[in-house]
Amino acid sequence: MQVNGTTTINASRQKVWESLTDAEFVAACAPGLESMEVVEADKKFRAVGSVGLGNLKVSFTGDIEFVTLEPPDRAVLKGRGSAPGSAAEVSAEMKLSDAPDGGTTLDWTAEVNVLGTIASLASRMMGSVTQKMSGEFFDCVKQRIEA
Repeated sequence: MQVNGTTTINASRQKVWESLTDAEFVAACAPGLESMEVVEADKKFRAVGSVGLGNLKVSFTGDIEFVTLEPPDRAVLKGRGSAPGSAAEVSAEMKLSDAPDGGTTLDWTAEVNVLGTIASLASRMMGSVTQKMSGEFFDCVKQRIEA
């Protein structure tokens, strides 16, 4: 499944870049994140999180890695995680550009693939849950950067 969006943040592109590539900043906004460990500074991370899909709450353990960093314009990350009987792979890209009012436009896309038990049990809910969690994340990011 693919999700995407655009957010305008009233801050410089450099400030938005620094925030979105800072593991602690991102962790504070990630819905369902229970813990995160830096494996390799500014590159690799290990995370534990959970997501609710209707009556089903699933905990995932996964690894996330920045595979492309082009400061302060573009970043690509890939993640792979597992839960009992299931697996997930994520590829995400963010592109930053100057907004007309001196702020920053953030365009993002993510490709999420879930396999196994979760995919078969909750496939109808995954799109709306993913979109909701993305919205919560970017609302938090915008609020924290603009504060």
